[in-house]
Amino acid sequence: MALQDAAIRLATKAAPLKEELLHKFHDRAPVYDRENRFFSEDFEDLRAAGYFKAAAPLEFGGGGLTLPDILREQARLAYHAPPTALAVNMHLYWVGTAAYLWRHGDHSTDWILEEAAAGRIFAAGHGEPGNDVGLAGSNVEARPTGDGGYSFHGRKIFTSLSPVWDWLGVHGLDSSDPANPRIVHAFIRREDPGHHTVETWDTLGQRATRSDDTVLDGVVARREHVTRVLPAGPPADPFIDGIISSAVLPIGAVYYGIARRAFDIAVEGARQRVSPALGGRTYAHHPQTQVEIAKASVELDSIWAYLDRVAVEWVQGVDHGALWPTKLLGAKQHAVDGARRVVDRATKVAGAQSLTKRSELERLTRDVRSGPFHPPNSDATHDLIGQIHLGVFPPVAQAAE
Repeated sequence: MALQDAAIRLATKAAPLKEELLHKFHDRAPVYDRENRFFSEDFEDLRAAGYFKAAAPLEFGGGGLTLPDILREQARLAYHAPPTALAVNMHLYWVGTAAYLWRHGDHSTDWILEEAAAGRIFAAGHGEPGNDVGLAGSNVEARPTGDGGYSFHGRKIFTSLSPVWDWLGVHGLDSSDPANPRIVHAFIRREDPGHHTVETWDTLGQRATRSDDTVLDGVVARREHVTRVLPAGPPADPFIDGIISSAVLPIGAVYYGIARRAFDIAVEGARQRVSPALGGRTYAHHPQTQVEIAKASVELDSIWAYLDRVAVEWVQGVDHGALWPTKLLGAKQHAVDGARRVVDRATKVAGAQSLTKRSELERLTRDVRSGPFHPPNSDATHDLIGQIHLGVFPPVAQAAE
């Protein structure tokens, strides 16, 4: 009976995004990029397809997709519309975090699953100017309101989904007890006073995400929406584990999708471009083209193998102990670095035409450049992985500054 139930549950998971829908997204992507506007039509189509519920368990009316499932769908979506996939990820990872906790018997964020099932949209307010320690510290003040809630004061950057979010997950520093600085993780509602959006998003790539700044002018997160209050410094908590796994691996999948698309464009172009130097044969017969395609292929396979293996081991509960952050962050870092190399190889194969604005490769070249900046950025990621292996960490006071 258990096996039969499992088969039924598998069969009732959310269906993958339909190809015809993905092709619509692909056609719209250059328009959003050119006009630097939010992917409104894609957003409504994804809502209608139930994609914003995909990561919620079936028991909450969600799609029941696991982390490896989400990686595959995000890679498919990014193949056609990278900014759409990247922005959507900021919602999916909050739902994925709540689902992770629920599956482990922690019901403190079940309300997120209920809100997502009801159609509410979540966004991430973690990026901050000048904060290179990520969730270990914050330049935003979190002031206790006396009733278990907190008011937040400061500025967040890279708030993807700015035009549509209903809930914004934020973190801030509570220094009301100087001897015991704490990081507060909470959610604010769009309809509550004390915050506003500043339209700053005019960037090199990933333009349709509309990742504008959010100014927090004392907006209050109520007690029931304060999810964690943790000591300042490198965090150790299942809530943070859920964030990292649900955020960074699908981010890596987005950049894999970009690289996969660039690779396919390069292959198709090489099969069609004719070279007089090769006696009228196509560039597919050029030895250097073959080398570049081969190296890109090997890179792509290694990116996906790393991401997928870590995601599968995560959901299977493989015990890597204190090394888990090195696996999660390492997979994301390998993906964003490798994706840039693959795209660069694709442009080399495609030639000067990849520089033109009418070329999809030109847009992908810009989109892929943002990968290393996702928190934790490349420098912070390498620092942390090295510190974990070597057993050395900065003192808490330094991390909280």
